[in-house]
Amino acid sequence: MITVRRGAAAFAAAAVLCTGLAPAATAAPSPSATPAPVIPSGLYGTKDPTYDGVWRQSVALIAQTTSGVQPAEQAVTWLREQQCDSGAFASYRPDPTKPCDPATMLDTNATAVAVQALTGARPRSADPEAQARAATAGAGWLKGVQNKDGGWGYNPGSPSDANSTSIVISALTALGEKPGEVKSAEGRTPYDALLGLALPCSAKDGAGAFAYQPDKNGTLLANADATAAATLAGLGKGITARGVKPEQTPTCTDLPKPTANRVALNGASYLAAALAKTGHLNTPPMPGAADPTELPDYGNTADAVVALAATGATKEAAGALTWLQQNSAAWAKEGGPAAWAQLIFAANAMGVDPRAFGSVDLLKELGATGPAPQSSPSATASASEKKDEGSGSFDLWWIIGIGMVVGVGIGFLLSGRKK
Repeated sequence: MITVRRGAAAFAAAAVLCTGLAPAATAAPSPSATPAPVIPSGLYGTKDPTYDGVWRQSVALIAQTTSGVQPAEQAVTWLREQQCDSGAFASYRPDPTKPCDPATMLDTNATAVAVQALTGARPRSADPEAQARAATAGAGWLKGVQNKDGGWGYNPGSPSDANSTSIVISALTALGEKPGEVKSAEGRTPYDALLGLALPCSAKDGAGAFAYQPDKNGTLLANADATAAATLAGLGKGITARGVKPEQTPTCTDLPKPTANRVALNGASYLAAALAKTGHLNTPPMPGAADPTELPDYGNTADAVVALAATGATKEAAGALTWLQQNSAAWAKEGGPAAWAQLIFAANAMGVDPRAFGSVDLLKELGATGPAPQSSPSATASASEKKDEGSGSFDLWWIIGIGMVVGVGIGFLLSGRKK
């Protein structure tokens, strides 16, 4: 839902660029090395931000604020300054002082996640009114580019997909709006769009799952990434969802008239079944790869954990969380801020301290990829631990003191007897 979708977009764009430049590269005898990307001050991560600058910044801020960390004001300001006058965000604007124009590639996903980040950072921000205005403007733009079927595509005007529609639902929910009341020109809601992308429980393959989009023949194909996103959206929740009680094993049920909540639970049943096979999700190899073996999909596994926890299926998610705790550190270090954020969301959803995720402090690792946060729960926790240690020491010395007093008293008694 996070790194995978962004990675796919970047890969597609890179593929187009590489295709267009192939003849020139072949003709050049000594192509020059690609210059290192310039990372703006205030931005999280060290990789080229062209395709995911706003996204990774936003999820980093969301992961911090939902974990009790107050982000650096510089980081929040950087994100706010990426916004266009219309309220929309592009994936990344290298020069935010330059106004957006018709050539600016506006991004519904970046806008939706930025709305959530600015909303979450607002209470402790130096300029909460500016954050509120920016978030409201972003949501207003999103509602203005809603597709007729009620959903959203990656870019305004593109066909609706499950992931984009789901992240917009999360943004609207974060602002306290009711997504079911946000209707298109034809009176369709975001949930109508999601229902159109849900596979029935009677499907031979992918029962209960969601498709990203119909394929060229109109067929819905199960997609774990889209299913995790749509499961949360169908429940009216987002990437910061926490586990709920009572625990329940998700089942797949087709209703005569499907509801968003029901298809969300169906999506959870698909994810639970997928995780039960190996304990984690897999991703197929890249086209043309020498090794056809499927590889572990850390990002979508983390997203599946959040989605399952949000439905009460914490038992079904527990094994995947343990697997992530044991195996995901190297992946997250390579993936950067968005990857660390995904793990933090999974930890929080399952009630696990992100500062002790296996042997890794996720909040510390995330914080190291950008401006140092203003405050962190680790400091509070340390103080609390010291207080507890002091309390324990006090109890110990109190007991010792009582023992000494009793001992002295007995000594006086024995002395008195001798006298």
